[in-house]
Amino acid sequence: MEFFAPCAMTLVLASIVYPAFAQNQGAAAQTPTPAHKPAGKAQAGKDLLPFQATEKLLPNGLKIIIVPTGLPNLVSLQIPVQTGSRNEVEPGKSGFAHFFEHMMFRGTKEIPADKYKDILTATGARQNAYTSDDLTNYHTTFSKEDLETILRVEADRFQNLSYSEADFKTESRAVLGEYNKNSANPISKLFEVTRDTAFQKHTYKHTTMGFLKDIEDMPNQFAYSKIFFDRWYRPEYTTLIVAGDVDPKATITLIEKYWGKWQRGKMQAPVPVEPPANGPYYKHVPWPSSTLPYVTVSFHAPAFSVTNKEHAALRMLLSLSFGATSELYKRLQQDEQKVDQLFDYTPDNVDPGLATIAARVKKPEDVVYVRDAILKKIAVLSHAPLSGKELDDAKSALKYGVIRSLDNTDQIAGTLARFVHYKRSYATMNQFYQVIDSLTPADLQAAAKKYLVDEGMIISTLSSNALPAEIATLPKLASLIEKPDYSKYNVLVQASKLPQVRFKLVFNAGSAQDPAGKEGLARMTAAMIDNAGSKERKIDEVKKALFPMAASFSAQTDKEMTSFTGSVHKDKWQEYMRIAMPQLLEPGFREEDFRRIKDEQKNALLLDLKDNNEEEFAKERLQTKVFAGSAYAHPVLGTLKGIEAITLDDVKQFWKQAYTSGALNVGISGDVNDEMVNALKQVVAKLPAGKGLPAIAAPAGKATQGLDVEIIEKNTRATAISLGLPITVTRAHPDFVSLWVAKTWLGEHRASSSHLYQRIREIRGMNYGDYAYIEAFPGGMFQFFPTANRARQSQLFEIWIRPVAPENAHMALRVAITELDKMVKQGLSKEQFEMTRAYLMKNVFMMTATQDQQLGYALDAQWHRTPEFTKMMRDKLATLTADEVNAAIKKHLSSENLSVVMIAKDAADLKEKLVADAFSPIKYNSDKPKDLLDEDQVIGKRKLNIKAESVNIIPASKVFAE
Repeated sequence: MEFFAPCAMTLVLASIVYPAFAQNQGAAAQTPTPAHKPAGKAQAGKDLLPFQATEKLLPNGLKIIIVPTGLPNLVSLQIPVQTGSRNEVEPGKSGFAHFFEHMMFRGTKEIPADKYKDILTATGARQNAYTSDDLTNYHTTFSKEDLETILRVEADRFQNLSYSEADFKTESRAVLGEYNKNSANPISKLFEVTRDTAFQKHTYKHTTMGFLKDIEDMPNQFAYSKIFFDRWYRPEYTTLIVAGDVDPKATITLIEKYWGKWQRGKMQAPVPVEPPANGPYYKHVPWPSSTLPYVTVSFHAPAFSVTNKEHAALRMLLSLSFGATSELYKRLQQDEQKVDQLFDYTPDNVDPGLATIAARVKKPEDVVYVRDAILKKIAVLSHAPLSGKELDDAKSALKYGVIRSLDNTDQIAGTLARFVHYKRSYATMNQFYQVIDSLTPADLQAAAKKYLVDEGMIISTLSSNALPAEIATLPKLASLIEKPDYSKYNVLVQASKLPQVRFKLVFNAGSAQDPAGKEGLARMTAAMIDNAGSKERKIDEVKKALFPMAASFSAQTDKEMTSFTGSVHKDKWQEYMRIAMPQLLEPGFREEDFRRIKDEQKNALLLDLKDNNEEEFAKERLQTKVFAGSAYAHPVLGTLKGIEAITLDDVKQFWKQAYTSGALNVGISGDVNDEMVNALKQVVAKLPAGKGLPAIAAPAGKATQGLDVEIIEKNTRATAISLGLPITVTRAHPDFVSLWVAKTWLGEHRASSSHLYQRIREIRGMNYGDYAYIEAFPGGMFQFFPTANRARQSQLFEIWIRPVAPENAHMALRVAITELDKMVKQGLSKEQFEMTRAYLMKNVFMMTATQDQQLGYALDAQWHRTPEFTKMMRDKLATLTADEVNAAIKKHLSSENLSVVMIAKDAADLKEKLVADAFSPIKYNSDKPKDLLDEDQVIGKRKLNIKAESVNIIPASKVFAE
């Protein structure tokens, strides 16, 4: 399940485009509407949504919205329920809205969980859910022929959810595991403390996850869970959005058939009203492990509205004042280099919430300076209005940003869900944009005067080291007034299949070609191209120029590829090319930008990867461990010593040698014409001639004899585990599709129906999820599908065990190896093979649903010299047999010779357990079936035969040091 929380990577404009996480409890009072009532055609020049929807309110209160998108084959069902953590009104009962996001997958008497998963798997659907302050949304995207099946099974679980007390307790431990998973992120804790400080009575006092003490007590709240579910999971709080290749009349008939008998509820639970704020407040959070300090400045803010301008005005004002192209961002992050992150976050809550500006500061002694710089900017906002041009540019960027995002059925439906739930109306999104469009500089200034005041202010800090004493003394805003300096702002964007044009320049150059002692050079060079401007324009000038177009130019570096992606509306193509392309052809290469980017890359390695993300840390370490001694032996980010050794001259030389016309594959998509294609060709022609850097030989992975274990010693709450072995199978290999079937059955990424997920997470409740891969998947915890343009000559078979409680680490490893061993020795049964193949035949379209994915996969196919990905997969799947899959498993995989990376707090104790090979017990807080307990006895005694000399303990500080 997904959990939405604020993070430093939140795109400000995106959060304006998709105001989410609010509700309208008055929806139950709506009058039923006649059948098949059109929502009305889009108003030319006013409405953002180009679709004609059909709406209906059933007698039981259920709202239906049908949206034919004109896009073929796929349908997306979104079911936003108007309940979130806001509705957890009883003391000691926080976290239940998010908990039921989990429990809703437990099944019913008619369709138990296993049968439900089998049905979903057979349809090839992609499904998940998320919870926020104000709603819980269940979303499924599937082929149109499975519409009735999906509506039937979803109706069953919403009306007939059934779970035992044992299931309840098991899932409560999984929720605690999710809390533990998030505990390594300092910004999550900082927001949690800020909300607890800001609110006195309102339920926004706790986050969506809930208070830790309530989560720990959740196993004792079985009876209350029934009350919560009965209260909120009712038709009058629920909307069914069906978008895609659908017929409105037939779809409504199906919904009435399966959902029409769902009964209204009777219970009410008013949300406490927050009293007037009486700040300012200051709160400090000491952090137990190494991190850069954070400072946040928050204010009580108005609720989301499509009639009152205050919320939209405040959001727009903070976005323009603290966004990535703001003057303050340029000053603090680029010029003075005091911070490496600066962002604002204003959720769209149904009740008044918080608006926050946050920064991650490089040095503790600069925290007061950064805080005061933020406060000075805030202080002038109520006295000096923005110019009309700045606001008009923002509106333009917002409009094009919305248009570019609606490029597939799932995105369209998901966006609607985040608007619809407020009033259960299709019109809300259009109405919100109309509010934005009506804003004036005076509206923004009025919002600042009303809400950016001392009484509503909460300042919070987090650090692992002591901060200056004066941080606790809060200055009055009025004392900080100084002359404002406004500038234009930019928004990073994504491609769309509509008028948005997307192109990719993919160079055969990556971290595998980093010179010895300069590890990280390829990535730093790419960053100097996309984030340091051109000779003509500094990076802030580039961003300002691109801002009105909602255009972007970005880089991605991997082991053997560096890709540059451009995105712009077709109307702005010529202007965009004049601004963006000089970054590649004539880079700025300014010393101040080099220092900034070098610091950012170092922090990305030390903080974002090593200190704050054990899961990705373990996965990355496994890659470098398996390929030790080869060109893959260091992360793309480099090593600490390598980053420090890189000079600006090194970057210039790499740029000159690597980015040549002969080392390049080019792709362009969208509503393009010959003029655009020729213009892109002319740009490519200006690159240096030649084949680029010398190609590397396929790196040879390290084959182990038995289990070879590395334990990274780190102060962490849970134990992250990754294990695997090198494979020579890439997309060009005859066995690729066979192994893809095997890994999908064993551990499909983020799929609860996969085997490992069922055996470790589902029936045992040991962690948040367990997956398997045959291709590198950096950043897998943040996305469903792998990013394109990361093609490699050598790959790794990998099992990713998400963090488990330390006492269960040995058992988790045994379970994973046991299940892998069964697959290697027994193979897939005919039934397992057929079900997995049927799933992949449809799911492959999900992997390439967006225009960016389609273009990226096509370029990867050129690199691998294979047919287009979906054709290659489906053609091979159509003739594939279970015997071929099982033969490939036996040929390429092993359950005995594996490299293992574990991240643990007590590394010595873990080593002792692994080497002793003694029985590893597992305790449950609820009754379990005898066959599972018997299986635990067998697995717990399984001999892994790990020798003491095969277990290496290394402090986290030494990993990727050199």
